[in-house]
Amino acid sequence: MPTDVRLAGDSLELPGGVLVSFIRTLRLPENGTYPLPPGLGQFPLRRVADYPDTVPEEWRRRGGVMLPVYQREAMWLKFSALEPAALKVGVGKVCAVSGESWTTTLVRKPQNYVPLPQQPWLDGINSGKGTVRQFVAMPLGLGATVEGQVTGTEQWGGVQLAVHGLTEAARTAWQAQRITPEWLGAGAETVAVAGYGGLSGAPPAPGALPASGAPPAPGAAPRSPGGRAMGLGAGGTMRQEVYADSRPIGDYRPEPDGRVFVHLASAAEWQQITGEPAPPTPVTAKTYAMHGLPWFDYYDTDADDLPPADELSAVRPTGHWIPDDGPDTAIDTPLPIVPLDGKPVQDGQW
Repeated sequence: MPTDVRLAGDSLELPGGVLVSFIRTLRLPENGTYPLPPGLGQFPLRRVADYPDTVPEEWRRRGGVMLPVYQREAMWLKFSALEPAALKVGVGKVCAVSGESWTTTLVRKPQNYVPLPQQPWLDGINSGKGTVRQFVAMPLGLGATVEGQVTGTEQWGGVQLAVHGLTEAARTAWQAQRITPEWLGAGAETVAVAGYGGLSGAPPAPGALPASGAPPAPGAAPRSPGGRAMGLGAGGTMRQEVYADSRPIGDYRPEPDGRVFVHLASAAEWQQITGEPAPPTPVTAKTYAMHGLPWFDYYDTDADDLPPADELSAVRPTGHWIPDDGPDTAIDTPLPIVPLDGKPVQDGQW
């Protein structure tokens, strides 16, 4: 049964010392293949349970957290872990790794999770060999999100996370070989983990609203005051591997230890809900490149890349629905690329 998820500053702390942050970044052009774009700071996160009078009813039922995002703004997810874990990432309850529907269980073929701490980040959907298509925010109702294109409906939106830790036997074996540093996450706020549309049997976290009611009708896009519900579509292509897990799947607990629904609020509804202005939108990728600022490259020679998911390879970019004011041309400015250490943080090294 899932345990508490905590809000540690603007990051999510999941059981087992797994930390997830949502990072603002440049939206890539939808033609060409690019290095990893930079991080432009973390998205602010707020507990849904702290705004019971202003969040939509669907959000109250699902619990979790929310963040502000602009239409067609890009993001990436940053991970760290103190011990091995399997993290499932859903976009509108479509797995961002396998393209399959969200499930409570782990699957190896096709792999429906990223192995931690080996996978340090995820910038998009697993749509190509050694490449991903960037996570880009889109309003529901257009059919432009990954959820809309893969399932034919846009019911959920947002981002879903679930972590499966090691079994006791696997943890004992791992600890016999490694020294696990202590997790220093004390003092974090507990997040409501009422589940996805009231589907969780877990008790609500302290201070959380209990799960109640049924999920919205299939095909319905939940509405919120002053804006449209948001999900993630696919943007430009970048070089990034989604790593195949070398650990036996039986080393992980079959049920998730913690899960959380992350709602995407438009800039307008964020201010209406929280009373805070949304952070300003980041600069464009072309402006960034014109100023000669660095991009990044990361490659782990010891890891195997998962094959692309067929369902995700067919997802069309968001520009098919909402184009830029001008042409979305490839960046022709020479890109200074900074190579990053090819080894991810190993076995809980913080």
